[in-house]
This record gives sequence, structure tokens and C-alpha cells, in this order.
Amino acid sequence: MKQLFDPEDIERKNILMLKILHESSESLGARLIARRMQEHGVRLSERTVRYHLKLMDERGLTKLIGRRDGRIITDMGLDEITNARVQDKLSLSISRIDVLSFRTTFDLKNKSGLVPVNISFFPKDKFKRALFAMKPVFKKKLTVSNRIATARAGHKLGDIVVPEGKIGIATLCSIVINGVLLKHGIPIDSKFGGILQLRNGDPLRFVELIHYAGSSLDPSEIFIRGKMTSVNEVIRKGEGKILANFREIPALSRSLVEELLADFKKAGINGVLAMGEVGDPLAQTNVDINKAGMILVGGLNPIAAAHEEGIEAENKAMSTVMEFSEMVGIEEI
Repeated sequence: MKQLFDPEDIERKNILMLKILHESSESLGARLIARRMQEHGVRLSERTVRYHLKLMDERGLTKLIGRRDGRIITDMGLDEITNARVQDKLSLSISRIDVLSFRTTFDLKNKSGLVPVNISFFPKDKFKRALFAMKPVFKKKLTVSNRIATARAGHKLGDIVVPEGKIGIATLCSIVINGVLLKHGIPIDSKFGGILQLRNGDPLRFVELIHYAGSSLDPSEIFIRGKMTSVNEVIRKGEGKILANFREIPALSRSLVEELLADFKKAGINGVLAMGEVGDPLAQTNVDINKAGMILVGGLNPIAAAHEEGIEAENKAMSTVMEFSEMVGIEEI
């Protein structure tokens, strides 16, 4: 006989609520949490979410802020996420890619609509220095686009509030390619994020990789923290290691994708570094016989370049969407 209440199922939902609170820079109410849980395929009523939040308040995992049902995660809540079962953490990264792909509404012809972005927070007193380190990366086209958005403390980038003492910067995420292809009826398989070695400015091979389906974090965040990039070497010498992502598309869609890539470039999006032939290896990476491989440039390469210069940032990769028209060219900053 099936249990009316499944303790493991309840625990998984509680962990998801804690993760949603952790990823937010401001307090969230039950209505917004319920909406974001739906994006992960979990449907709970606002009333049910509120009930679970009250129980987590009693356990010290969350804390009520103000009168409008807003809550934040506590240190105990963070420990709960850290100690969550491994199987509850896996595939979170690929799930986020799917959600942001679906939320992308960017129109290549009109150059408007919602696009997925990475959000990074730099200390206010180090932002100018960080910007100086990042600009050559945009000039070298080691980014998805030269468009960015910035915001001061208390203001929003997408739906994320910039914390006190920080300046936020939004960089276009390579998931925009997924989103646009999806809207054109082309399925795209996101395989992994990795460290791509370049030689004479061309892709040579992936030297490190993390499969999205087996990770709870964006691989780029891990590689940046691990100081595994040499983006500045690529700028100076044309050789080094950058952040990149590997995708596969169906063989029958390859010609249509080529046409769309031309439209991407006209829209100022240069996220595709290389596309292979059907069934052929690309950058020493094997591809399914009925697929073609694609290498997408990592959206956080400018942040990695700043990190290499000793300027650290708090990153929220693959975090939200924002209107493309609200972003401006890096040269205007």
C-alpha cells in the first residue's frame, strides 16, 4: 500500500525550497517559491509551500523577514543543502539549462526578447580594475556577446538584487543558443562544460570536463574557483585554456543551424566557436554517429580573466533571464 506521505519526497521538496532561497539575493515569499518550483517540475500550492516553510522555520532552516511572508535561508539551512543526499543534487545543472532554454524568447531578426545571463558581483572598489581586465576578452570575442548590463547595490539584474557593497554585471550565457534553436524546433543535447585548450586561436582539445547531468553546480564556476583557466594567455599569445561548452545537434538539422548561426552573428552573438561534421570528432571529442558536435564559448570567460588577475567575484552562472535591449556594448561602460 502506497504511503499517503512519503518522507523522502517531502525532504526532496524541502531541499529544493532551500536551494531556491539560497540562489536568491533577497527574501522570497511562498507564491514566488511555488512558481520557481514549477520551473523544476514540482507543483505545490502556495498554501502547501507556506506550510512547509513554517516547519522549516521551526527547524531553524529558514527565517521569516518582515510581514509579507518573505523568508531567507539560515546557516543551518545552508548546512542542510551541503549535507543533502548526493542523488538529490545530481542533474541540477542540466535542469537549469532546460528551464532557461524554455524561458528564452530572443528574436534574432528584431534583436529583442529575453536572454539567459550569468550574474557576477564584484566588490565596488575593485570593479573598475575588473572591467579593465575583462574588456580585452570581449574584444577578442571570447564571449557569447559583447553586450553586458551592470547594476549597483539594491538594484536588479533580471530578478536578482545586487547585494550591498557590490556592483553586479550580467554577461550573456551560451544557453541563448539552446533557447533559440529550441524555438526553431531543433533539439540540442547539452553534454558538458569544460576547459578548452586553444592553439593559434583555434580549438585543440578539452583538457577538463564536467558532465551537466552529473553536477549540481555550473562547471564554469568550479573551473574559475580552481584557477584552471589561462584566458589572458590566449589574449596575449593565442594559446591557452578557456571556458567552453559542448553540445550535440541532430544530423538532419545541421544545415538549418548553419543558417541560424549567420543570423546570430548579425545580432551580435558569436557564441559558437566550432561546429563539426556529422559523426566526426570535434576537438578530440567523440560524437554520436547521427549527431554533429558544437563548441560554445563560455559566458564567464571575462570573469575568469579578472580572477586570473586576482580580482574575485561571486558568480551566479545560468541564473536568470533579462531583456536583451537592456544590455549595452562593453565599450559603452
